[in-house]
Amino acid sequence: MTQALVIGAGPAGLMAASELAQAGLAVTIAEAKPSPARKFLMAGKSGLNLTKAEPLDQFLDQIQGPEQLREIVASFGPDAVQNWARGLGQEVFTGSSGRVFPKAMKASPLLRALLAGLDRLGVQMRRGWQWTAIDGRNMVFATPKGNQVLRPDVTVLALGGGSWARLGSDGKWVSILAENGVYCAPFKPSNMGFVVAWSSHMQRHFGAPVKSVRLHAGNVSVNGEFVVSSQGIEGSAIYAVSQEMRDGALLTIDLIPDRSEADVAARLAKLRGKTSLTNHLRKTLKLNPTKIALLQEFARPLPADPNALAKVIKALPIHHQGPRPIDEAISTAGGLPFDALDAGLMIKELPGVFAAGEMLDWDAPTGGYLLTTCLATGRHAGRAAARWAQSQVADARK
Repeated sequence: MTQALVIGAGPAGLMAASELAQAGLAVTIAEAKPSPARKFLMAGKSGLNLTKAEPLDQFLDQIQGPEQLREIVASFGPDAVQNWARGLGQEVFTGSSGRVFPKAMKASPLLRALLAGLDRLGVQMRRGWQWTAIDGRNMVFATPKGNQVLRPDVTVLALGGGSWARLGSDGKWVSILAENGVYCAPFKPSNMGFVVAWSSHMQRHFGAPVKSVRLHAGNVSVNGEFVVSSQGIEGSAIYAVSQEMRDGALLTIDLIPDRSEADVAARLAKLRGKTSLTNHLRKTLKLNPTKIALLQEFARPLPADPNALAKVIKALPIHHQGPRPIDEAISTAGGLPFDALDAGLMIKELPGVFAAGEMLDWDAPTGGYLLTTCLATGRHAGRAAARWAQSQVADARK
């Protein structure tokens, strides 16, 4: 049988392995860690967000990449991901925000079903196999039993990006590809928190959620919430604007998005007598202590003029010291550029070697976009790799 190798046992790699095996190839998966899909399992601890139930064009607009990537995701978009999960025996539901989750709310049942399916297809898993080099058509690994060499007919790389190294995505593969004339765009953090050098007055608010706000950075504006942490700001709304912030856009926060600036100014203009400004903000605008603390932190001394203060409340500038370290980011941009790949995601400089998932240079927010794109590219690369391998066999028989 034609031998296929998949390096990396995350969602993209497992999808590729499934496609290769279903095409009739004998598949081996090499995984550096003792167990597969560790980042996938970590993501599922707080509820596995599979995809987003929204019109396809709207979904694709959230993914930053070339038209080639949009077409790949369009062929395995939100509806297909939901059907895929159901096919593995995992029913799904859609939350009020449109995010889709398995009813079990965990990654482990879905992963067990996926691995069981691969086992039935005869896929072999090699655990603790760290990819170290390419030697011609040979793939070299450091393993618990010393160096091992595999010589597959076709290979799919699915080694992840550059964050969460302890879970397997350490980006070390970049140097292996560079040694073979394939160069990558530098990694950048994505969907990450930002460092803020808080004053001591903010300590009492560490861990507090800031809810019902609107964040604006560059061309992105979102309603949501975030968390004040000892290290800075983080949470879903921050992640949604993190790419713009990373690239230099100023973050501003509307602390009362359901009231107009004129309404806020009119409420602030009410006589407050001997009431402190803090109590005036609390009584007239229902601002909680954490929102008031943020106002004091970033806009002190607060303007006395109601109109000027209303402008600040509706667009509070948040000054920060940049992203948290890349290894703490949920995902990374950068990696293999698409102009180094053909339509099937084969690396042009390495015939028979394909790539998928977060290895590729694309970006997307959280909310189901990341996982859907990893699954879609794994599926696409696996199918293309199977066709390529079969064509090689056919050519050899002529």
